[in-house]
Amino acid sequence: MRVKTARGRTASSQRWLERQLNDPYVAESKRLGYRSRAAFKLLQLDDKYHFLKPGARVVDLGAAPGGWTQIAVTRVGAPDKGQVVGLDYLPVEPIAGATLIEADFMAEDAPARLKAALGGPVDVVLSDMAAPTTGHSKTDHLRIVGLCEAALEFAIEVLAPGGAFVAKVFQGGTEGELLARMKRAFRTVRHAKPPASRAESAETYVVATGFRGEPEGG
Repeated sequence: MRVKTARGRTASSQRWLERQLNDPYVAESKRLGYRSRAAFKLLQLDDKYHFLKPGARVVDLGAAPGGWTQIAVTRVGAPDKGQVVGLDYLPVEPIAGATLIEADFMAEDAPARLKAALGGPVDVVLSDMAAPTTGHSKTDHLRIVGLCEAALEFAIEVLAPGGAFVAKVFQGGTEGELLARMKRAFRTVRHAKPPASRAESAETYVVATGFRGEPEGG
């Protein structure tokens, strides 16, 4: 589908609009009532690695607009069987079965607010967080690595034995030290790019399963 040019619309926004209109995942997410096409990324990752089990307790970091939270609620059976808590600094419309917290994860009190809402260890920490891009690739890369490091730090604090950590990363994977820390804390660490992740996008995901805790000394 081609979109007619409009006064005031930039070439990049024109391309984005055409891509959205021609994206089958956008159409399917609307048909199924998902908040975003990103829901299919989590569906595809879970179909392959099976970390969202019925009855599991899940944290969704960077939840807005709520697509991943919707999938997590469905897969774990919340609130009857499992529990899902989502957090984002952007407001998220209520999602049946989930607890939503509006806060910046990097704020000092955010981890404590999450722990209070959870009330105990969790089975899965999801992070689809992405920092606003600056257009400077090295700066953007450092920002996303920083978010992933903070999410991993939180996961290590709250995960129950055998738990999973799933996070968005860029530029072909996680940094060496970050990856090494994951390998110490989890039995299995894999990188994956689900089909719903656009081919031209630099994003990929790390899926760490079998949480065993960090050895003494980190």
